[in-house]
Amino acid sequence: MAEHRSMQRGALLDAARSLLSEGGTEALTFPALAERTGLARSSVYEYFKSRAAVVEELCAVDFPVWTAEIEAAMEAAPTPGEKVEAYVRSQLELVGDRRHRAVVAISAGELDAGAREKIRAAHGGLVAMIGEALEALGRPEPRLAAMLLQGIVDAAARRIELGAAEDPAVITETAVAMALRGLSG
Repeated sequence: MAEHRSMQRGALLDAARSLLSEGGTEALTFPALAERTGLARSSVYEYFKSRAAVVEELCAVDFPVWTAEIEAAMEAAPTPGEKVEAYVRSQLELVGDRRHRAVVAISAGELDAGAREKIRAAHGGLVAMIGEALEALGRPEPRLAAMLLQGIVDAAARRIELGAAEDPAVITETAVAMALRGLSG
């Protein structure tokens, strides 16, 4: 029984990811979740009390996976400069990933304090990691530089998300170049 509930919960989270990546937070409704999973709407309420609860669980499940992928890419990079490049590249590669699209939709949406706090904590771990690489590069204000670097990544991710005129590879290369040139200045 517990395994069946776990499978249904997983199916609901998968449906939520799809809805978020297709239509943003407005698309994430209980009727849509019920329709996507073939469950009765009342069954959806047995698993989640609100949309915020669905979003919070997605954050709890997806953010650690997402940050672990970025951390692994950074750890594989031998030099501080290559760690910065891995930080930028791996985040922008994840933009095309369904989980990341859901995360972006969540970040852009109306979140309750609990979900916002989970996102901040996950981002905080990444900012701390990149801060160490920036410190190793001799940046005088590594935490500030890390936050500004994340701004470049976020802007590039938004351009890719919006399906901007530029090819995603061009956006990624430009973001990497700006990050590395900006840090060497």
